[in-house]
Amino acid sequence: MQSYWMQMTDTATELALRETPVPTPGARQLLVRLRAAALNRGEFLLGHGLHGAPGTWKAIGGEGAGEVVAVGAEVTRFQPGDRVMGRCPGAFSEYALMEVIEAMPVPAELRWEQAASVPLTFLVAFDMLVLQGRLQAGEWLLINGVSSGVGVASLQLAKALGAKVIGTSGSADKLAALQPLGLDVALHTRAADFTPAVLKATDQQGVNLVINTVGGTVFAESLRALAFEGRLATVGYVDGVVRAEIDLEALHAKRLTLFGVSNKLRTKEQRAAALPRFVAEVMPLIAAGRIQPRIDRVMDFSQLEQAKARMEAGAHIGKIVLRMPADAT
Repeated sequence: MQSYWMQMTDTATELALRETPVPTPGARQLLVRLRAAALNRGEFLLGHGLHGAPGTWKAIGGEGAGEVVAVGAEVTRFQPGDRVMGRCPGAFSEYALMEVIEAMPVPAELRWEQAASVPLTFLVAFDMLVLQGRLQAGEWLLINGVSSGVGVASLQLAKALGAKVIGTSGSADKLAALQPLGLDVALHTRAADFTPAVLKATDQQGVNLVINTVGGTVFAESLRALAFEGRLATVGYVDGVVRAEIDLEALHAKRLTLFGVSNKLRTKEQRAAALPRFVAEVMPLIAAGRIQPRIDRVMDFSQLEQAKARMEAGAHIGKIVLRMPADAT
């Protein structure tokens, strides 16, 4: 089968398309013939430590959707022919293994490209907004870098929860494109200067939750924009800035909560723990069309290099998805 591998050095990344054997599922795994796989910014970012030591080659891709080809000896929930989606290491391949505890059925209403856009991005949004962020109807959410895959998913989920959303972006066109999804306040900026506008929109109260997809350059400003008992989620640092000052007086007086959102150190059991609630609370909204994964572009399997370049240039709004070859080998 064809499979994309990548090595990351201290300064760059290199892709290679290889011919590799079709893997065999373990006792609690599914072998999936992938039909689509979505890109995620973190897997290409230098310094995120997702690829081991510099110079190490690794099969890449993190989420996908396809048909079950074979199941492990202890699998009872799925059988060959089932449509599944989920976290899937090595997803930029014709076939890949999926842990059964991280696999979800694909609703009949979803196309492959939509299904491939759900598992990582929306589970991360669910973690930030619901499990840790405790976002309630009527509360205010600020999303820094709202046009990213996680940003758009957070916007959509927040609106489904009944929250009001402020989003920042360096592109006025991207902000305009997201207003039909329910963006309440669009702030055209890349700088750490948004607190006055946030306070004005929230009657000087501040927001209840901040999603920081940008990094250290906006951390202190995000803290300033929080309301009493506000929460701040850090989910990425595309700016490369991993250090920031914390205003302890504000943290103390306003009873703020700061938390990180990453799967890097979690076990598969820890990652899968949220799936039952996600399937019960979010998947019905997706199946009914109340939440529709926002796909920026679908590109052919052979175009991963171009897809990666588009993501790294920040040209996308939502998810970039690879369509797998029609005939697997």
